[in-house]
Amino acid sequence: MGFRWYGEDNDKISLADIKQIPGVTSIVWALHHKLPGEVWTVEEIAEVQKQLEPYGFNMDVVESVNVHDDIKIGLPSRDQYIENYIQTIKNLSKFGVKVICYNFMPIFDWTRTDLFHPVGDGSTALYYEAGKIHDDPKEMADYILNNLHGMTFPGWEPERMEKLDELFAAYKPVTKEVLWENLKYFLEALMPTCKECDIKMAIHMDDPPWDIFGLPRLLTCEENIDRFLKMVDSPYNCLTLCSGSLNADPRNNVADIVRKHCDRIAFAHIRMEIFRRLLIVTVMGIPESLTF
Repeated sequence: MGFRWYGEDNDKISLADIKQIPGVTSIVWALHHKLPGEVWTVEEIAEVQKQLEPYGFNMDVVESVNVHDDIKIGLPSRDQYIENYIQTIKNLSKFGVKVICYNFMPIFDWTRTDLFHPVGDGSTALYYEAGKIHDDPKEMADYILNNLHGMTFPGWEPERMEKLDELFAAYKPVTKEVLWENLKYFLEALMPTCKECDIKMAIHMDDPPWDIFGLPRLLTCEENIDRFLKMVDSPYNCLTLCSGSLNADPRNNVADIVRKHCDRIAFAHIRMEIFRRLLIVTVMGIPESLTF
């Protein structure tokens, strides 16, 4: 079992704290100071390994090596960013990394309207209220950035969020079909290196699993997951099966998807959803009484 850690000086939870959790053998990590498209250097990766070694944690899953917008949009500059990504894969392979979690969501990563929603027992949860997603994405971006308390999250880099108008203009011609084509182009370029390095690319489900602000989303349902896996039919083209993302749409049957594609699930996020009419609460964790 792995535990997400946002790095020294970026996470209030220390490695010593995580070591107290029974069953955790792996740290799910990333270089959170790196912008999409930048090469992760051997020296930077080695520094994380040095931090983990005293606690006996492995570093075989990375979340996330984010994909540059030019790749998703399909600009001519995408080839250089793909080459950078390939070099990052090669560098990660030197340290035993086996899975790279990533997403292909335009502009925004995961989307929430409340980062600290009270659950009722004194704890808080991430919260999504559809009615609060209006026409102004800047309002949502400002809320999230202003409530990260100094932390840096993949997909919410302040440098990118400052250019929202430019990004929305660049994505305007990107339809769902264009995005599918660009995802295929990206993965086909990566697969030979993934095979050589024995690293699986595990795409995260779109979160939430529907279009927002007019931006297309792809990994939203069983039909689209089927298409994705057939589109690049390689054992190195895999899923990060996020039950939280998929279950946000009650029409998805996650158990059926797991049974159908268990051989292509390289990484999984297990979460619980509480539905309140049109409101969705994502609780980061599983009650002991919950069974699957």
